Amino acid sequence: MLLQKLDDQLALLRQRCAPMAQHATLSARFDRHLFQTRSTLIQACLEEAEGHLQALRQAVEQQQLPQVAWLAEHLASQLEAISRETASWSLREWDSASPGLARWQRRRIQHQEFERRLQEMTAQRKARLAQATRLDEQQTLQREVEIYEGRLARCRKALDNIERVLARLTR
Repeated sequence: MLLQKLDDQLALLRQRCAPMAQHATLSARFDRHLFQTRSTLIQACLEEAEGHLQALRQAVEQQQLPQVAWLAEHLASQLEAISRETASWSLREWDSASPGLARWQRRRIQHQEFERRLQEMTAQRKARLAQATRLDEQQTLQREVEIYEGRLARCRKALDNIERVLARLTR
């Protein structure tokens, strides 16, 4: 029962983290005791948590009770930390860096947040479109979806440009 609940919670976090899974930060997101990965990507933290879930399954099968208790507690802490990070992601402050670099990093954070919100709005409109029954409502929602997809494409293009500038600045 516990394993299924942890598995469900990890799957839910994967969904919630999808828009920001590949977005890096300057400093570590979590304490080294919580996550061993040196990567600042949420994706890497999710993969580490998934590895702990697999280890927990094996420990349960082999009836290693002390290891089961430690892994379950550690995994629950990891999932809670990832959940908090995703909830407060848009508020994250960048570390001190050169003024030019910090400005571009702030822009990247802003554009990543724009991208996330545009993805959510597009998905909401598509869901409403799938349920719409009136023709005028369908046409309105279809136009809104097209508008949001255009904005999303422009946002991603701007993010790519920002990433190129940051790559040049950090070489």
